[in-house]
Amino acid sequence: MGIVSDTAPAMQRWRHKLGLVLLLVGLTAYALAAMVAGATLVPAHWLAELVFYVVAGLAWLWPARRLLHWMARDG
Repeated sequence: MGIVSDTAPAMQRWRHKLGLVLLLVGLTAYALAAMVAGATLVPAHWLAELVFYVVAGLAWLWPARRLLHWMARDG
């Protein structure tokens, strides 16, 4: 049996709270930026808009995945 550290759960709670705030703020800012970019930079054609919004809708997953892995990390 090993010794259980009391600091690990506290550190995880701190990471969860910070990660949640970062995720909410970052995703909101990203969505607003994607909307502005889509409205101003993408040609007014349904196929161009479809491609842009599919790519923009999936692009946030990579940074969010890294953030979630950081939040779940021990110590």
